[in-house]
Parts: sequence; structure tokens; C-alpha cells
Amino acid sequence: MVKRVVKKKKVSGACSSGKSCGGCGYFLGFIGAVVYYVSTATSFLGGVLGIGKALVWPVFLVYEVLKFVGA
Repeated sequence: MVKRVVKKKKVSGACSSGKSCGGCGYFLGFIGAVVYYVSTATSFLGGVLGIGKALVWPVFLVYEVLKFVGA
């Protein structure tokens, strides 16, 4: 009978070197949201609120997706 030796990979967390962890995608989404909200604003205050909305757009996205799938 032969024993198998299994080497375990050392994992140093969810984001190791060489992985971006979504930061770039979030940043591009943020820039796109800022451009959209500021370009559709009709006043200065609307533009400032648009920047705030652009910061939290993933919250609304996740909420709508969870509502759609019925979770």
C-alpha cells in the first residue's frame, strides 16, 4: 500500500500579490458613475449629490440584484 503525500498550498489571504481584488473595476465604475451623474445634473447641488451617489452605486446594484433573485 502506497501513501500519498499531499502538499498544501500556503494561502496568504484573499488578495495575494498579482491579484487586483476588484479595485480597478470599482474605480472605473466610480469614474463612469461620476461622469453620468454630473452630466445629467441640472444644478451645482445636483452635481455634488451625483458624486455622492457615485460613491455608493455598488450598494444599489447589490440591493437590486438580490431583490431580483428573491434572496
